[in-house]
Amino acid sequence: MPLYLKFYFWLLLISAIVFSLERFFARHPQQEIVRHDFGQDLFWMVFNTQYVSWMLAIMGVYLARWLNTALFHFHFPAPESLGLIAHWSLPLQFVVFLVLKDFLEWNIHRSLHRFPWLWELHKLHHSSQQLDWLATFRAHWGEMIIYKFVIYVPLVILGVDDRVIFAILVFSLFMQELVHANLDWGWGPLRYVLNSPRLHAWHHSVEMHGREGQNFGISLALWDWMFRTAYWPAPQQPPAKLGFLEMEIYPRSVWARLWHPLLSRRPRTEADPSVNSPNESKKKAAPAQSQSS
Repeated sequence: MPLYLKFYFWLLLISAIVFSLERFFARHPQQEIVRHDFGQDLFWMVFNTQYVSWMLAIMGVYLARWLNTALFHFHFPAPESLGLIAHWSLPLQFVVFLVLKDFLEWNIHRSLHRFPWLWELHKLHHSSQQLDWLATFRAHWGEMIIYKFVIYVPLVILGVDDRVIFAILVFSLFMQELVHANLDWGWGPLRYVLNSPRLHAWHHSVEMHGREGQNFGISLALWDWMFRTAYWPAPQQPPAKLGFLEMEIYPRSVWARLWHPLLSRRPRTEADPSVNSPNESKKKAAPAQSQSS
């Protein structure tokens, strides 16, 4: 079976599993299955998985060929020839690359909240005002380029086996759909290692508990606990509101949202998540909750 068909098989299977879990264990049972922006998220799912991901993969192949040729010309070893962990067992490759990949993605994710020009790209993902499995796929193509190309370099240098790469791809897809799902799962003691729907819901909260926000973990939560960016309130109440400040002026259509980061030249203000402090957020809050990104 071609690789792309294997990917779509797992995409459909994982989506069906997480969708079913939401039906039986919904955190918000009253949340509609077909919400007002359901169709738009279907577009992002198809657009980002069918076109953008594969285009980036093709670009990565051409970039690798160009880099290998350039390094050979200057008598340097090609990155692919290094294969630092290529001789390791597949399970060990899986663990090592998963941890490295997740740490890099955690740093990228935090940067998307820290720097205003990157936040303009990431706003699209945070424009979801209801979380479910489908909200996973709402992401700007510019953000996807940053993620893919930063991860590509260690992937080539380490020489990770193709089977391991595909296994990590499937695992990451499952974790991303799960943490965005309409579920109230926290994993108990494992919450210090694995990201969870309960932890990630607070990342999407308008309320902010750090200068750039909180809970930046992708598949793993341990980086947030290690670097003190985790927010785990007790008792476990859900966020009062999801999204970001000034949602009312954010574009609504697909194409406007795609072009918005390229056209936006708005300077930093106190409304930007990258400059808000927790105290400033609380001053702007409604009586019950504070505001953030």
